[in-house]
Amino acid sequence: MKVYHGSYTAIENIDFAFCQKNRDFGKGFYVTNLQEQAEIWAKRKGNDNNTEAVVTSFDFAEHFYNDKFLNILRFENYSEEWLDFIVLNRKNYSEQQAHDYDIVEGPVANDKIATQVDEYLDGIISKEQFLKDLIHYPSHQMCFCTIQSLQALSLSKSRIDSAMYHIDSEVILALMRDYEMNELEAADIYYTSKTYLALTDETTEFYKKEWTEIYEMLKIELKQ
Repeated sequence: MKVYHGSYTAIENIDFAFCQKNRDFGKGFYVTNLQEQAEIWAKRKGNDNNTEAVVTSFDFAEHFYNDKFLNILRFENYSEEWLDFIVLNRKNYSEQQAHDYDIVEGPVANDKIATQVDEYLDGIISKEQFLKDLIHYPSHQMCFCTIQSLQALSLSKSRIDSAMYHIDSEVILALMRDYEMNELEAADIYYTSKTYLALTDETTEFYKKEWTEIYEMLKIELKQ
């Protein structure tokens, strides 16, 4: 699943030291599967820091939903349980997390809903009134709360990166098979070749070719 993080800078390494407390699902690294929502977050962060808005995309490996070593909580929609969990985290001012989940997923408390949460916390409205007035709209957030949870998240590869990764793997395997090389020898020849240099030049658009075509180019180069 493709997910997005909106900020004032591109994210290459996730550092929990920069994560804020008292958020909906506690302290952690937040993403959403709604790109438009991430763009809104990014614009706010950019305005606050007088920088451009930047959205970084990640790939979430969904098979981790069934990972027995990760403790995951998912809210399908707004509910009383969702509200109780939001309140639990927003009222937590300690350095310790208010829960022991690795990943939490569910709806977002937008500005209007956040105001109603505050009114509920201040006793201005009841829980029943809050849930009655709750506005449903498309929203989504995932909070990665622990170092362990980050194994399920990886930076999305660009189209050229993805294509080249496939080509690299196939060409190296072919070199090993056809020239009886070990992996280290094959990789050294491939990555130092003129063919690979041309492949990394996006303007050539060689990354759009089949790996077999790249391999034939490399074999001609090796003969020379």
